[in-house]
Amino acid sequence: MKITDTGDVWWKTAVVYCLDVKTFLDWNGDGCGDFVGLGQRIDYLASLGVTCLWLMPVHPAGGIDDGYDVKDYYAVDERLGTLGDFVEMVRVARDRGIRVILDLVVQHTSDEHPWFVQARESVDSPLRDFYIWRKEVPQENPQDNAFPGAEDGVWNLDEKTGEYYRHQFYGHEPDLNLSNPQVRDEIAKLAGFWLELGISGFRVDAVPFLLSGDAPGASASEIHGYLRALRSFLGRRRGDAMLLGEVNLPRDEQLEYFGADEADELTMQFDFIGMQAMYLSLARRDAGPLRTALEGRPPLPPDSQWANFVRNHDELTLDKLSPEERQEVFDAFGPEERMQAYGRGLRRRLPPMLDGDQRRLRMVYSLLFALPGTPVLFYGEEIGMGENLNAKERLAVRTPMQWTAAPDGGFSTADTLVADVVEGDFGPEKVNVEEQRNDPGSLLTFVTRLAQRYRECPELAWGDVVVLDQPNSAVLALLCRWDDEAMVTLHNFADEPGDIELQLDGVPQDSRLIDLFENEPLDIGEDGRTTVPLEGFGHRWLRIVEPGSRRLL
Repeated sequence: MKITDTGDVWWKTAVVYCLDVKTFLDWNGDGCGDFVGLGQRIDYLASLGVTCLWLMPVHPAGGIDDGYDVKDYYAVDERLGTLGDFVEMVRVARDRGIRVILDLVVQHTSDEHPWFVQARESVDSPLRDFYIWRKEVPQENPQDNAFPGAEDGVWNLDEKTGEYYRHQFYGHEPDLNLSNPQVRDEIAKLAGFWLELGISGFRVDAVPFLLSGDAPGASASEIHGYLRALRSFLGRRRGDAMLLGEVNLPRDEQLEYFGADEADELTMQFDFIGMQAMYLSLARRDAGPLRTALEGRPPLPPDSQWANFVRNHDELTLDKLSPEERQEVFDAFGPEERMQAYGRGLRRRLPPMLDGDQRRLRMVYSLLFALPGTPVLFYGEEIGMGENLNAKERLAVRTPMQWTAAPDGGFSTADTLVADVVEGDFGPEKVNVEEQRNDPGSLLTFVTRLAQRYRECPELAWGDVVVLDQPNSAVLALLCRWDDEAMVTLHNFADEPGDIELQLDGVPQDSRLIDLFENEPLDIGEDGRTTVPLEGFGHRWLRIVEPGSRRLL
């Protein structure tokens, strides 16, 4: 491997771990997780291989949208601790090689935020234009609410002033007017504040909705100008800060949010299209949908990156699938109405969807780390946690972390918890960290090893990726090359084993394939042909090793 000057783009090879502080570990016994508890588990995250910790909102909030209805951007929820506790946690994380990023929720605020409280006092309020108001509900630009079934529209009447305010999400979350320079200045100030406290960037919530077409003077290109300005500001304040964007749009539109050739907007974006195609492939036991999604990825500038994920903290959205495709996934993994959300997604975690089948689980998580890009884990995935369908909407997957086999999962000593623990086959008595940590055959051990191997394979983050042609439609075969490194990854979406025939062109004579999990060598013929045995729901990572290579395997 040649030593290449890649600059300080640490996010290209990061292992990202998302968690909600209040459901991770309660250290003071009040039933709610806190910064001190998180600090006590930093070593656990480091041993797992995490290098970037993404915290869901930590601010005081209205208590209706699980922290996303922010009341004060400059404070932390008192249940989590103090700003001092936060800074200490960040320091401990950085000492273990883990950077911390925060959710940047600036598409809207809580209706209890002081800005909105003042804005609704009078139509002449100095902060009136911090939000979007209309005397009548506009008909020329109708837009659906983000939560169909939970909200009827995007305009609410403010009885005191007799005008309507816009809310893309819940009615208690009025949209900020990012066309207003004063609002942008305030966002820059709050971003700078948290950077000074040691964080390394932000996950930007609801990016396509940041600038509403209903905002005064808004234009289609204005949001990109705003993102460029925000990226530039972060670069001036902290050169290695990153922006991870939630952009669930078609590929060509996603490319624009990177800043296209200039790469001066978002640093990373979640690959929603790839994720949804993966679930369709799982439902069909056919790699075709995911293969097509990967081949449709546009090339990115060197400093940009895709973020891959199996599960996030919201509903598992399937909105980019056709209605027929979405129904296929519903039928396979969420046939009951209570398992679905907003008509477009699932309220479930992966292990229950796969009936706890360890072969399929391990194949999917191997795929997560093997896909070109940066892997993102949602807390509890590493041990195979399930969901609580009795919880409301998205809260089904935001249950307390399961540390031990105790009834409360070792999360807290309190009688009443901030959220109910999962029960049944995926409850803490059967799924917990303590029992898996010292079990060499556990899912936790497996995911830890995946993270280690991923960090040892820079071609997965930096390389050029080709989908290899081979006759088995259930198998996804990828070839990754970077500098003088190359590897092949194979993932079988079907139960039937098979011998996978590959054609590897341009491989030096007498090269071999070495399995990175078994060290098993496979010969490559002079014509570049090789045959690789693959089990049902199997997965293999195979490094191409040239004669005389001193690469550590």
